[in-house]
Amino acid sequence: MGRKQAYGRPKPTLQISRSKSSSGSSCSSPAVSPISSAAPKTPADEGIEFFQGEVNPGETPIQVYELALDPDGGPSKALSYVRLPPAYTPYILRVSIQAGTPAARNGVFKTNFPLDGGVFSRDKFCKRKLPQHFSKPIHVDLPISHAGAFKYWVEYSGSNGERITGREGFFNIDPILKSKARSPILSDDLQILPPGEGAILSDKLVNVPLDGLAILTVVSKWMGPTEQWRPHFKEAKDRGYTMLHYTPLQQRGESDSPYSIRSQLDYDRTLFGTDVDQEEGRMRIEEVLTVARDEYGLLSLTDVVLNHTANDTPWLVDHPEAGFSPANTPHLTPAFELDSAIIDFSASLAVKGLPTIVHSENDVNVLIAAFDKTVRGLNLWQYYILDPAREKDSVYAALAAGTIEPWTGPSIKGKNVGDLADILRSEKKIIGFGQLASRFNVRVDSSVAAGFIQAAFTDIRENDALANAWVKVVDVLNVPLYAEWEADTEAAIGNVRNRLRYSRLDTNGPKQGEITKEKPIMELYFTRLPAAPNADPLVYSLANNGWIWDADPLQNFALLPSKSYLRREVIVWGDCVKLRYGSEPADNPWLWSHMTSYVSSLAATFDGFRIDNCHSTPLAVGTRMLDAARTVRPDLYVCAELFTGNEDMDLVFVRELGINSLIRESGNAWDPKELSRLLYRHGLGKPIGSMDAACMVSKEEIPSPTGKGPVRKAVSRLLNGSAPHALLYDLTHDNETPLHKRSAEDALSTGALVAFSHCAVGSVKGFDDLYPKILDLVNEKRAYELTDLGENSGIANVKRVLNELHLEMILNGYEEGHVHQENDYIVLHRVHPTSQKGYLLVAHTAFHKGSKARGNINNVKLRRTKAKFVLGASIEIQSSEIPQNDKVLTGLPAKLVRMPPVVVPQGLDQEGPFSEIIVPENFPPGSVLVFETQLQNFDPKFDEFCASGAQEAFAKLDLVDLNVVLHRADVEERDATAGKFGAYEVPGYGKLVYCGLEGWMHPLGNVMRYNDLGHALCAHLREGSWALDYVHQRLSDQVDVFPNLAAPAKWIKERFDRVKETVPNYMRPRYFALVISEAYKVARGSVIDQCSGFVSSGHAFTQNLALTAVQMYGLVKSASLDPAKPTPALAAGLPHFTTNWARCWGRDVFISLSGLFLTTGNFEGAKKHILAFASTLKHGLIPNLLDSVRNPRYNSRDSPWWMLQNIQDYAKNAPEGVEILSETVKRRFPKDDTWVPWDDSHAYAYTSTLAEIVQEILQRHADGIHFREYNAGPNLDMQMKDEGFSIDIHVDWETGLILGGNDHNCGTWMDKMGESVKAGTKGVPGTPRDGAPVEITGLLKSTLRWLAELSSKDKFSFKGVQAEINGKKTFVTYQQWSDLIQNSFEKCYYVPLDRLSDSEYRINSSLVNRRGIYKDVYGSGKTHEWADYQFRCNFPIAMTVAPELFNEKHALGALQLADQVLRGPLGMKTLDSMDLQYRPNYDNSNDSDDASVAKGLNYHNGPEWGWPLGYFLRAYLYFDTRVGKGRDDHKETLHYLHQLLLPPRKYIAEDPWRGLPELTNANGVYCADSCNTQAWSSSTLLDFLADVMDL
Repeated sequence: MGRKQAYGRPKPTLQISRSKSSSGSSCSSPAVSPISSAAPKTPADEGIEFFQGEVNPGETPIQVYELALDPDGGPSKALSYVRLPPAYTPYILRVSIQAGTPAARNGVFKTNFPLDGGVFSRDKFCKRKLPQHFSKPIHVDLPISHAGAFKYWVEYSGSNGERITGREGFFNIDPILKSKARSPILSDDLQILPPGEGAILSDKLVNVPLDGLAILTVVSKWMGPTEQWRPHFKEAKDRGYTMLHYTPLQQRGESDSPYSIRSQLDYDRTLFGTDVDQEEGRMRIEEVLTVARDEYGLLSLTDVVLNHTANDTPWLVDHPEAGFSPANTPHLTPAFELDSAIIDFSASLAVKGLPTIVHSENDVNVLIAAFDKTVRGLNLWQYYILDPAREKDSVYAALAAGTIEPWTGPSIKGKNVGDLADILRSEKKIIGFGQLASRFNVRVDSSVAAGFIQAAFTDIRENDALANAWVKVVDVLNVPLYAEWEADTEAAIGNVRNRLRYSRLDTNGPKQGEITKEKPIMELYFTRLPAAPNADPLVYSLANNGWIWDADPLQNFALLPSKSYLRREVIVWGDCVKLRYGSEPADNPWLWSHMTSYVSSLAATFDGFRIDNCHSTPLAVGTRMLDAARTVRPDLYVCAELFTGNEDMDLVFVRELGINSLIRESGNAWDPKELSRLLYRHGLGKPIGSMDAACMVSKEEIPSPTGKGPVRKAVSRLLNGSAPHALLYDLTHDNETPLHKRSAEDALSTGALVAFSHCAVGSVKGFDDLYPKILDLVNEKRAYELTDLGENSGIANVKRVLNELHLEMILNGYEEGHVHQENDYIVLHRVHPTSQKGYLLVAHTAFHKGSKARGNINNVKLRRTKAKFVLGASIEIQSSEIPQNDKVLTGLPAKLVRMPPVVVPQGLDQEGPFSEIIVPENFPPGSVLVFETQLQNFDPKFDEFCASGAQEAFAKLDLVDLNVVLHRADVEERDATAGKFGAYEVPGYGKLVYCGLEGWMHPLGNVMRYNDLGHALCAHLREGSWALDYVHQRLSDQVDVFPNLAAPAKWIKERFDRVKETVPNYMRPRYFALVISEAYKVARGSVIDQCSGFVSSGHAFTQNLALTAVQMYGLVKSASLDPAKPTPALAAGLPHFTTNWARCWGRDVFISLSGLFLTTGNFEGAKKHILAFASTLKHGLIPNLLDSVRNPRYNSRDSPWWMLQNIQDYAKNAPEGVEILSETVKRRFPKDDTWVPWDDSHAYAYTSTLAEIVQEILQRHADGIHFREYNAGPNLDMQMKDEGFSIDIHVDWETGLILGGNDHNCGTWMDKMGESVKAGTKGVPGTPRDGAPVEITGLLKSTLRWLAELSSKDKFSFKGVQAEINGKKTFVTYQQWSDLIQNSFEKCYYVPLDRLSDSEYRINSSLVNRRGIYKDVYGSGKTHEWADYQFRCNFPIAMTVAPELFNEKHALGALQLADQVLRGPLGMKTLDSMDLQYRPNYDNSNDSDDASVAKGLNYHNGPEWGWPLGYFLRAYLYFDTRVGKGRDDHKETLHYLHQLLLPPRKYIAEDPWRGLPELTNANGVYCADSCNTQAWSSSTLLDFLADVMDL
């Protein structure tokens, strides 16, 4: 869509707000109405119209830039400044935030970008409500259509309902600059085309990105009248410049400095050769700038001077309030007195016999000694202190009159005078303290002082004595004030000394000569206006502007607390008065109005502004003035030079003012290394072989951001934050020349390097011509000499070529580069990322005078690349004597020497073909060479080839295949491939955590996003192709087992083979990343596509958690669900639980199955695990250790209940899920529970339905389970004592609870067995939990409730169990058993808050450690009955599966306590920190004699485990939405709980294992003995998120 320039339409007006409101007005329509045709369209209107319009045939995809905000709605530090490209075509800024985070709580995004059309106003904010999703991504799409600086924030509800304004962020949009197109500077055979043949302007306008600008600074007063400017334009155009920077053209003050502006609205009369009025002058300037733009292709830039005005500005007399005077800024009064004293002192030197000319340091000492006496004679201390005599009299009078204010502050009776003085200061009772407003202005109110002194000296009654006591306090108060005066006086005298020495004695100083009244000992700090004779000098004496070393740029040094004028710290500009704006227009209406007219007028005339003295311009002034300017010209280009000394402070100015470019100067480099750093930092673009554009974008289709209009194709990318854009100068107009700083020859090498840079570049008229010294803006009267490209044009002919190439490379997308520095050489290579065509510059810098030697540089080898000579040149300076010419400014006499073509030979070595650039022997400092480069045999569509076909190649992969493709830990891979493959080790980085794509993506993620080509992985890829071969070979090697891997293996191999054949080694990282990232996107997408809608439509956290199901579910040879053959099986965790007997655990499987398989939709995988474990049922139990069903171990009391819960969940969630109960299961063991090998004839000899197995579990428990483990002894468990192998479980038919275990075993998930002989804990369980663990009770109740329901509907063929109760066989229905538990649960488990209620519960009050909890166990053994009362993280499991058991208020209270006491960042503490057994840090290698921790006995006694967190969240969600804060609004609960998920969210996104850990030590600290990713840690959070979606 075409864009009109705003200044081609009627100019809108700007209303300067006088309000102090920070919120401003707002607009909030979610869907924008079509634009009315009545008013002129603004750029914002055009953007809306674009998105509401039809999609044009062949329309390119919309660009989407995603701004991902922090949970609090603010930007990260990296995103605190975001620079967006010009809106040549409108695009989208997508603001995204994680669902459920604090800022999403009734969140509203606010910005002053005019989203709804119309004109920008800084105080008018449009708003967009954030979607209130908890299970889907949250974002709002904003239509971006024009340039400017914009602010945003998110406003949201706090936990108490209050509205919170989040941290502000800023986004700046580059302006659209248009200029006339130019023809190429080189012919097809790389010959430089002369003027008239090359770089010819056409009538076609092109968009010039900021990087394409080549700016030349000119000083208008040296150009002559405007009628003489055409030759200057021609010269600038012929030298390849695209914009002229004019120092201010306004009427100059008496100093004749362009920056001392006498009349902001009048152009200087010398520009026209005659007097013209204001309007005529403006028209003439606009006419001449139109000539420059239309005939010479030169845009215009001018300085905007906001900080000061000339000291002879006429309107200052009428508006003295526009400056800082002692009258309106009283603390300047003593500074003004000191300034006046300097005048008088300087005028009296001769009379006093003091030296008037400084010849020596002794003269300085004599003068300063006399000046010291003068200053001290001013008695300026009177501005600082309290007058003791006045204070005494006033207190005496107050005491006598009884006008006493009783003291109400801290007790002061009996305090000494020092303490009394401190109290007065801290209580802020001293009036005028530090204000310096007038002599003896510092005081204490007499009535306050009287009350104070009475309270301090209660034993004194006489008024006289109290007054004298007060004087003693005043004397103490005055001590530091005298010291402050002394310090300020010493500073002032010292600064006068330094300035006197510099200005009149130092060799490098200006040698100002005789000291007189007119030329005093130091520059004056105040301009004394020629006001009426009787006018108050304090009103008409205005502070001059200047600058201060290391000043805080946000602190106005003319205001307190700064005392810089008094301390004489300002490096003052005597010809400029500092302007006093205040903080808003109401503070100084006339000045704001006048200066707004000034900037508006300039914006109507010029294409861009350079903000003069930007770092001293108050932000409020800069923002409002630039707002006014952008109202006139929306696409205004703004640059500035900042001297804040701090990059963070630079950003404050850049983002708030909307500065498009910061001026950087190559001359600040002190050696070639520093210059190369500046070039790398500001002029590189992206490094060659960058990955972000190819790898970090995604395609999508988006609806119109206005709410109306068609769906459009889009390409989205994540924003990284921005560095300020650079305008890199070879020399600015106010800095020393190369002859002064380095050598004259360096102008060619530095000028070439700057012009070759990928950024805006700049120079000053005279640099190309080799002017020998900095020009004096104030006193220089000569005119520029025009040499164009002819004789005496210095380096101009080379600059012409490089400036034109600079523009061509920017317009054609040569955005990648490489900088190499070697000794005095710098090599700068610029390359197009797609065509791989480039230009290379070799520059021999000349930082030192005198040398003509070639110096040393190795031959430049370009792999698989041909190089062709373009130009070579050196500069011969014929004399370094400064030319003498009274009329024109001339450069050093010099000769630009063209070099003959340099032939670039071709070579071949073990790494392949190369070109070799050999620097000629005659290549003195300052010389340059330019070559065209082209990667050979390179297919420009190679990127497209690498990214194509992946969908088809990966289409047939199932989730088990994808486990191989994406994951596989080292030990898994070695197991599956018989040791042939393992995790890849990258030298200098380490071993990848996964063999699959996820392993590569962790290091590649940041490498691709930030183009970190210095990463060890990139170095390894450049060194060889081993990694490329590994990726496809490991897949090809497993095709026999995984036939579907053949297609992706082939796809990867084809691409990597082409990479090896055609791509130079330095480009290998790019194409490795491109192939891997494309494969990863498709493979990850395939996982998501095969998952449930809960996952596929879910946010990134849900999908990251779902990917752990693929991590854990894979095929290895040594672990299976079938003893006869390998089958896929769920691993408990990586990397420790991956193979053999350690992979598949009954308890872990069934805690994990619901989240990882059922919520994700992998019902087939879930079913296989259920049936496999059901087949192993023995003694009424399933094994915890499955060991491929070959040698299962039956010591887990909770495992069968977890399986039954999963069967229930499967039946309820899978399609036709209840039919699983009819599945026939072959039984691994005979009916009599005899142990037989898996391949014995008695194994798998009979079958049961799954329903029968469910019933068998219940019946066996009802009967009681009593057995000794098969093969009991050291061969089974070398740690366990003999008694521990006895398994006993029974039902207490009084309560319905199942109890079991003993002192010597641990049959629940808290199953750590003591191992330390030294500590005496071998065979001692860390947490036996014998009795009725609370989670088993909950799981039992859940099963009974479900079976009772099924049975009542005739969907389950059993009704209950047979039991022997009180010696009598009794049939107990499921409902009866369930009711028993229901009726006894609270009595057995709850510990009431009030001890008086203990009688209502089964409580041993003496053992209670904490109240308002649920017991962890009911019925612990006699030796450890106290274990019942331990506060642990297991009770929320029971709450989740059987919430009906709990009194809702009791439940919520216990959960709230757990939230405070047990919850950690990534999991739940396994024990109350108040418990004497609490030991939160797990170290399994610790074999100390501390029994509590030796050999990790504290595994479950404090460390924070991940998986219980999910159950805590689920339980909290259930009960808080019933009886808590979420009762009336579920979102209250949801927002709170989602805040608790912030650490897991961050962890899984950033950790290389892409999962959640098994456990952590205290407060989420990494535990070295933990699995890095554990199945159940992710699973239970998926369960919670699924509950959220279902709520």
